[in-house]
Amino acid sequence: MTELAVLITAFTTLFIIIDPPGLVPVFIALTQGMTPAQRRTIGLRACLVAGGLALAFLFLGEAVLGFIGISMPAFRIAGGVLLFLTALDMLFERRQTRRQGNAEDGADPDHDPSVFPLALPLIVGPGAITTIILLAGQAQSAVDFAVIAGVLAANLLIVFLFFLASDPIERLLGRVGINVVTRVLGMLLAALAVQFVLDGLRSFGMAN
Repeated sequence: MTELAVLITAFTTLFIIIDPPGLVPVFIALTQGMTPAQRRTIGLRACLVAGGLALAFLFLGEAVLGFIGISMPAFRIAGGVLLFLTALDMLFERRQTRRQGNAEDGADPDHDPSVFPLALPLIVGPGAITTIILLAGQAQSAVDFAVIAGVLAANLLIVFLFFLASDPIERLLGRVGINVVTRVLGMLLAALAVQFVLDGLRSFGMAN
């Protein structure tokens, strides 16, 4: 593949898989009640962690999972289970209960969704990891790897810019709107989590 073909293919594929606009409502729901500064910190940390993970899979690929004896189907199932737990939190407002318990301190120190579920598996999930490994397999030179790494950085920058726009979006929706969105996204995340598990089981030949 030429460098231009690698660039176009990598950017388009990763943008569709990561879906930066689609992450905004989830980011709003997971950081509800935080200040703009806290949201910027969470968003930046999530993108940096996602970038580190993406680069690791780009240059090491399946060897990362194979080295510790984890197959891609197993990784997909584990990600689905963890994502389902997050969906339950969103559906039943468990995070809100924890925040109320820390209301006097004005903060919830235990609530940091930057690594999980934002960086993994929402930004860099099984689909993105698989895509990165496939793109790395098509790379034929160091320049190709550099192009793919640059495309990864560009997509993560777009994700961060969408995260920065979460405050005006939240003001537009209002508290009631955010609560409704949180419940709906909880259902969608639960369904996505189940789909991850089913895909993993199917890869093992345990589901049709």
